[in-house]
Amino acid sequence: MGTFDIVRRSATRVAVHAFVTAALVAGAATPAFAARPSHGGGGGGGGKSTSTTTGNDISYPQCGSSFPSAPAFGIVGINDGLANDLNPCVGPSSSYPSYTQSELYWAVASSTGSTTQPKASLYVNTGDPGDVYNGTAIADWPTSSSSADPYGTCTTTTVSTSSGSAVLGANTAACAWQYGYNKAAQDAAWLTSAAGAIDAQQSAVGVPSTASSYPWWLDVETGNTWQTGSAGLEMNVADLQGMVAALHGVGVATVGAYSTSAQWTQITGGTTSATQYGLANTLYGIPNWIPGAKTQSGAVSNCSQASFTAGTVSVTQWSGHPDDNDYAC
Repeated sequence: MGTFDIVRRSATRVAVHAFVTAALVAGAATPAFAARPSHGGGGGGGGKSTSTTTGNDISYPQCGSSFPSAPAFGIVGINDGLANDLNPCVGPSSSYPSYTQSELYWAVASSTGSTTQPKASLYVNTGDPGDVYNGTAIADWPTSSSSADPYGTCTTTTVSTSSGSAVLGANTAACAWQYGYNKAAQDAAWLTSAAGAIDAQQSAVGVPSTASSYPWWLDVETGNTWQTGSAGLEMNVADLQGMVAALHGVGVATVGAYSTSAQWTQITGGTTSATQYGLANTLYGIPNWIPGAKTQSGAVSNCSQASFTAGTVSVTQWSGHPDDNDYAC
């Protein structure tokens, strides 16, 4: 969710949730994977999948556990709950050194590919923290951008923080677009690094290292930090559009959104037109991955929901025990 690099302690994440609770409308639907969910990343706590026609999605909470067996498709979280944190078991790491502990390897090597979904897809956390949070400067908030960017140039401004005056990138749509772009570019680089580390350990299964080899999903939930008010909605849209631009820029063909209609509308103001804020709306028509069902039949039924982006509902999710599951519409 792109919180500040200078404060990564768990207490900070608690504070972020407290901010979200106060800043965003209460009572929004809660998808199966939020910024810091009990079962995380949409996946359950490991275990076995008994179906070959449905998929599973897993992320950092499943690190070190048994992954679902032979899913039809796997969707893997790149982040560790925040947009600027890396999931430590996407690929081999100091905590999970073997490629067999890698969730990316699991998705590529274990999935059967028996549905319309590809064997492996990726999802990333999103958010728009702005330049200052609770008096603290956001260290990775951009201070510049190209004048050719859709929202213009990100410029600096002097603001007051708990440590005194600071020159930061402005709290504008231009800087938000660049922030989203930077986070998605970082995610693509992390994917390449993870795949390279896997392939350095084994050669039996080729794990694609380019971002363009996978569909990508943007996790857009009210559990992450977002701006509010009319100007805030424009910043949130710009942030997500920056992420889409970065992924398209490295050749990704399909970028979709994991959200609910209520949450998407609360964060973006809704996506009903191919233009928004006087610009081409790159969020319009992107595919949807919809959570919220309790059973597989409920997930199948959710395939007929209206798309919150005027696109196509491609995947739905339902809660399972111990695994959460995904249905290819």
